[in-house]
Amino acid sequence: MDWLSRLFEMMPVRGRLDLRCSYGAPWRIDQGPGGANEIPYHAVLAGSATLDDPAGGRPLRLKAGDILLLPGNPRHVMHDGSGTAPLPARNRAALNFTISENPGSDERLDLLCGHFAIAPPHDRLLRSYLPARLVVNVGVHAGQNEAGGQLAGLVSLMRGESAGDLLGGRAMLNALSTAMFALVLRLASEMDEAPQGFLALAAQPRLAPAVVALFNEPARAWSLPELARLCNMSRATLARQFQEKLGRSASDLLTDIRMTLAANELKRSSLSTGGVAEAVGYQSEAAFQRAFKSHMGVTPAQWRKTQRREVLVSPAVRVGAKPGKKS
Repeated sequence: MDWLSRLFEMMPVRGRLDLRCSYGAPWRIDQGPGGANEIPYHAVLAGSATLDDPAGGRPLRLKAGDILLLPGNPRHVMHDGSGTAPLPARNRAALNFTISENPGSDERLDLLCGHFAIAPPHDRLLRSYLPARLVVNVGVHAGQNEAGGQLAGLVSLMRGESAGDLLGGRAMLNALSTAMFALVLRLASEMDEAPQGFLALAAQPRLAPAVVALFNEPARAWSLPELARLCNMSRATLARQFQEKLGRSASDLLTDIRMTLAANELKRSSLSTGGVAEAVGYQSEAAFQRAFKSHMGVTPAQWRKTQRREVLVSPAVRVGAKPGKKS
């Protein structure tokens, strides 16, 4: 299994389409932050948009074909760029999503808005390895590489599914949103200037043997010389490459992988804490306890108790919940 597939297996991502916006100028969207475990996305089908920089930097102009991910999950403002007070928008509920529109008559913005949900604590880990803002354009890359063509086809399917209320439409749109996440990362990793983190790491085929080894055998006591030999490079070069591309050391990545696997194991299995420690590569239960608390902020026992309580409470909440009113 390639390491990116292994990553998604460890920390499943679920996509959801929330809105399809159809606006004529002047318009404004003010969103976020979303849920603590969410990464918002926007796909521009037609028209253009300006994204304000929350830090006060230069605004980002988005055009048709752009897909924007905001792993930092900030409050964000998008608008037509005119500086004019926006026309009032009206939301109407379709069967499978919500349509937001205004009466503007100029060039219209056609925008898909949704989010990706990553189960805690994996959302924090994934967010720390991705840039705060990521943009790819399916039009530019559709004819240049396979990932671009695949993503263009996927967005076309989403456009069709969100054009009408079709049977199974919600399931289709959410499945396509989920696939979009992996394809955006794949395409971004193939860009000339892939941002530091997982994307820059994926763009370095020479490092792939070491990365695959860490993901596929995380319980092994990997040393830097061993990993360097797998990549046919010196220890110093490997260490420098990891720091430059990933922003962290190979040892840091290994610890993150182990803690992710441990969190999953504590949640779903009956293995003792010592058994989980051994399964993820710790010979000492005390060392595992210290590493887990440092990484997660709670002990393994506290994490397991919290996760099992949530599993027990959730069904009762769903059974007792009252159906919401239709708008």
